[in-house]
Amino acid sequence: MRDVCNIWLVCGLRPRDHVTDATIELHWLPIRARIQYKLSLFVHRALNGQSPNYVAELLQTVTTRYSSLRSADKNARLLVPRTSLKFGERAFSVAGPAAWNSLPTDIRTTTSSSVFKRKLKHFYILHFWTTVCKTVRPMLSDRCLSVLSCL
Repeated sequence: MRDVCNIWLVCGLRPRDHVTDATIELHWLPIRARIQYKLSLFVHRALNGQSPNYVAELLQTVTTRYSSLRSADKNARLLVPRTSLKFGERAFSVAGPAAWNSLPTDIRTTTSSSVFKRKLKHFYILHFWTTVCKTVRPMLSDRCLSVLSCL
């Protein structure tokens, strides 16, 4: 709800106006995409030594018979622990690796934080807004559709 209020203020919209156009034009992520973005960024920092050790200890890489190869660490996938409850899927030790493993390899192998953030946001904008556009396309303005086509 706070984001909707912010959009009204930033774009000068009335309370009954649709906010989807404005959020796409501002390149704001939907809430679920923002959660995945934050999780992926947190995992990236943990894997690159930019977070406390206790966070990095929650993450385990998947070991295979090819783990000894040099290329194996570049495509590092993380082990997603099993949980018996739906509530357990929200824990960082489960949600973080799941979000990380869903990323394309070229994003996962990026070591620079600034480049990683840019690629990650671009990925989530494309992934989530194209899904939204399939369902609400008739309601979107032409300007909004042109912004999405540029991505």
